[in-house]
Amino acid sequence: MLRALNQPGLWLITLSAAGILMVTMGVRQSTGLFVSPLNTATGLGIASISFALAIAQFAWGAVQPVAGAVADRWGPAPVLVGGIVLLALGTALTPFMDSSLGLIFTLGLLSAIGSGAGSFSVLIGAAAQRLPLEARGAASGVVNAGGSFGQFVFAPITQKLIQGVGWMGAMWGLALLTLAALPLVKKLVPPGSHRHHAATDGGLPQMLRRAAGDRSYFLLHLGFFTCGFHIAFLVTHLPGEVALCGLPPDVASWSLAIIGLANIAGSIYAGSCVARYRSKHILFWMYASRAVLVALYLMAPKTALTFYLFAAGLGFTWLATVPPTAAIVGKLFGVRYLGTLFGLTLLSHQIGGFLGAWLGGIAITVRGDYTWMWYADIALAAAAAVVNLPIREAPVGTAPAAA
Repeated sequence: MLRALNQPGLWLITLSAAGILMVTMGVRQSTGLFVSPLNTATGLGIASISFALAIAQFAWGAVQPVAGAVADRWGPAPVLVGGIVLLALGTALTPFMDSSLGLIFTLGLLSAIGSGAGSFSVLIGAAAQRLPLEARGAASGVVNAGGSFGQFVFAPITQKLIQGVGWMGAMWGLALLTLAALPLVKKLVPPGSHRHHAATDGGLPQMLRRAAGDRSYFLLHLGFFTCGFHIAFLVTHLPGEVALCGLPPDVASWSLAIIGLANIAGSIYAGSCVARYRSKHILFWMYASRAVLVALYLMAPKTALTFYLFAAGLGFTWLATVPPTAAIVGKLFGVRYLGTLFGLTLLSHQIGGFLGAWLGGIAITVRGDYTWMWYADIALAAAAAVVNLPIREAPVGTAPAAA
């Protein structure tokens, strides 16, 4: 399934993008581990901290189409370098903040915008423009797996840093690790490799008008909204759910790590499936499986083993929705403006993410548990599975439109 990447140059492009995503997503997906230490240190309350992280979810999505458009026009290298530096800066400044506004500025805006600029829309767009058509599905799976590997690596490291040097020292450590991604930018986008494209297709404004009127693109956004709600709720509040069940913090960090590990396999498998099956059918089964898994979790005894099995099941589809979603966007509109158009899809993902993180904080503050959030997650996952089925999708192997 990875034979399409059998040339060394293709692997270098793919692994460089995967390495950058490993760092930006690894740091971002470990943020939930800081909620309790931040609350203890600042006394701001879970709801206030959750709101800052909800702003981060939205900002991460809002920057995606902007970063994608800039990368499509002027090249991905300056976007990626700026994003990595912003992520490191926001992470390093967070320990100096003792107010809600301060957290919103550092975690909610600086870190989130930086992470978003160094994330899926720019990385997958940059790789797709340098890879042949037959390699793009497998490459997107490997790039996506890099983000999952980052979660697997960074979650336990972050927890150990918090326990060993405190949450402030852990933040500064993550800031330094973030800067280690800078050399990979040059490997992904060598100097002079970006070419300006002639606007023979009417340019970005015309493509945006075309996308705005496309029913399939709209339905894809609806499904991806649910994916964002689901992931943001879990990555922000899973540590709180573990604590409510009377289990130690290590269970939360290892659960997040298992999610990342399982999604490495899930992402690579999803990338290989893109070349063989309709992407909308892949998405249907992914979202449907989430509804079933959450329902099973609610009925199961709340032990460490339950959390680990739950994490493994959810992890297989966690961010594996990205390759088939990006593939549908590419089939509908081609890869010339993939960074921008997939960035807009990620924005809908993060609107859901904002609600998942924020409403989770409200639920625990008002009701003392997350019961109704779990019910909402089941309902939304089932709805997402259904709305993907009517999507108009070219058969596998058909050349994308407007390529």
